[in-house]
Amino acid sequence: MGYAIIAWDGPDPERRMAVRDRHLAVITRWAADGRLALGVPLFTPEWKAAGSLMVLEVPDKSGLDDYLAEEPFAREGVWSRWAVHPFRIAPLPYQPLPQPGTPIATSRTHTVIVAMDGTDAGAPARRAAVREQHLARVVPAAQEGTLALGGAILDEAGAMRGSIAVTRHASDAEARAWMAADPYVTGGVWQDVALHGTRFAPLPYRGLPGQA
Repeated sequence: MGYAIIAWDGPDPERRMAVRDRHLAVITRWAADGRLALGVPLFTPEWKAAGSLMVLEVPDKSGLDDYLAEEPFAREGVWSRWAVHPFRIAPLPYQPLPQPGTPIATSRTHTVIVAMDGTDAGAPARRAAVREQHLARVVPAAQEGTLALGGAILDEAGAMRGSIAVTRHASDAEARAWMAADPYVTGGVWQDVALHGTRFAPLPYRGLPGQA
């Protein structure tokens, strides 16, 4: 159990650059002690920084509050708004995330997929009907590195209501082509899908759940 924070920058890009080093210091420490499973920027199609995805591995809301109290992007107005979702990382045989010393890509390497289920009465049954097929597909995707991280967005009661996936696709078109065969797409589970370009900053991440 943890939280996914999807945050959006305000209109002044200088704010991000002014506090970037302090932001990196905070997330480096949180990654090293296992409380940050992944932190990546979100970019516009024009490759402008637009926000962040932060995936926290903390036991309860106090951990979320601790992070937001420390995070310079939240405290100093880089993020103008954010949404917090209870989130559970799927335990899969992921490849290791980039560690310190790994070169930072100068262009988009991955895609963040945020996919929300339908809100109609039949939505939970549609997810349950194809969940095993979906899992059978994402296991080899994690093994080969196509899926860098994936998991379920939860409601406050712990029921699944969406998904976040970070995939090794350098364009929306590649990501959509990969998604098209997923049972959550063909089975009508995901009804509202947003794609965001990203790249990884190398941090001292601990292994993800299920990682060999």
